[in-house]
Amino acid sequence: MSKDNKITRREFLSYSALAGVAGAMGFSPLLTSCKGDKAVAYTPLKAPGEYYVPELPDKAVDGKELKAGVIGCGGRGSGAAENFLNAANGVTITALGDVFDDRLQGLKNSLKEKYQIDVPADKCFTGFDAYQKVIDSGVDVVIIATPPFFRPEHFRYAVEKGVHCFLEKPICVDPEGYRTIMATAKQAQAKGLCVVTGTQRHHQRCYVESYKKVQEGLIGEITGGNVYWNQPMLWYRNRENGWSDMEWMIRDWVNWKWLSGDHIVEQHVHNIDVFTWFSGYKPVRATGFGSRQRRVTGDQYDNFSVDFEFDNGVHMHSMCRQIDGCDSNVSEFIQGTKGSWNSVDFAIRDLQGNIVWQYDAASEEGRQNDPYTLEHVNWISCIRNNTPIMQAEETALSNMMAIMGRESAYTGKSVTWDEMTASPLNLAPAKLELGPMDMKIYTVAVPGTGQEK
Repeated sequence: MSKDNKITRREFLSYSALAGVAGAMGFSPLLTSCKGDKAVAYTPLKAPGEYYVPELPDKAVDGKELKAGVIGCGGRGSGAAENFLNAANGVTITALGDVFDDRLQGLKNSLKEKYQIDVPADKCFTGFDAYQKVIDSGVDVVIIATPPFFRPEHFRYAVEKGVHCFLEKPICVDPEGYRTIMATAKQAQAKGLCVVTGTQRHHQRCYVESYKKVQEGLIGEITGGNVYWNQPMLWYRNRENGWSDMEWMIRDWVNWKWLSGDHIVEQHVHNIDVFTWFSGYKPVRATGFGSRQRRVTGDQYDNFSVDFEFDNGVHMHSMCRQIDGCDSNVSEFIQGTKGSWNSVDFAIRDLQGNIVWQYDAASEEGRQNDPYTLEHVNWISCIRNNTPIMQAEETALSNMMAIMGRESAYTGKSVTWDEMTASPLNLAPAKLELGPMDMKIYTVAVPGTGQEK
């Protein structure tokens, strides 16, 4: 019998902030703000044009019709399919793929009921090779929302075939997958393809406006930060009669490290990514710890605490937990030489704690403010405007940081960027087929034992 916890990631995303902008800051080499009788000077971290800010209209620009295929028809794939259809006019879904037919049929029926899109049976594919058949079916774009382990290979094949990609995050679970993503991203750039990833905060208005203010210098040089994703236990599925080892693991994928990367990778990558996005810093070392206290299925931890060090000596603390009955906190805090920013109220404060800028939540009234939809708006507009975009590389960096933190916690050792990016670690099972597996190799890591190599 299965048991699905009711808590979802979406419930923990912060969409609202307190209203009240303290002052509008213009672009100039030196920005100033009057605070009483004292003028505060702000030196931009980057000049306008040196950093990317997406255009976020409510819908993508009109243009050629786009036919999409969806690979992975579960909850996130189904959600991404609807986000794609809501993001623009003249888009449709023509092919579906999943390992399991019941998941595919669920999305197929939903598309017909909600959008009057009837994907023909000969464009519905099941099995581990379904991704190839979807991509080869004549689609212009593909939405890759399988369990994370599969995403690097699916991305590689799509780019080989010249198809624009939306990659749900995380985009890899091990160094082997990371290297595949990075090599494929270069190929996609050479072909002028548009690749957007599911780090939706990059398309969330309150985050985008905050990012602009940080780049304008309102908190000064970034000197550190804290990022959190603490919540109750995520969903899990108990094994049902008739399920093989492989089927159970894939249906319960979020709890198995070879499929999800562990929750520091699968979920907490969002918060880690905010710091790397805002700072632009390069990670060099991770020192972390974690444990498994109350998880029900799978072989991963349910809490992590990691100290990340960057090449300029700055440190950032990362904390994530999925345990019922504990405090929740999904947020980011960034400290600078002149002040700080946080995503609890999307405010920038000076060193005395005074608010010098705050996101105006009222500006979203009457607008499309769902970042899951806006990331597709940007993707489609880039495709139609023939403006290549590549988010896979920056997401891979944050993804690899999360992998570093996981491996440090698993081993009890500090882990460097150079070690991990060159590591032969590959979490792939011996073979990909529905059937029995050597389940004794899927054990919970014990730090200090040399078990994880």
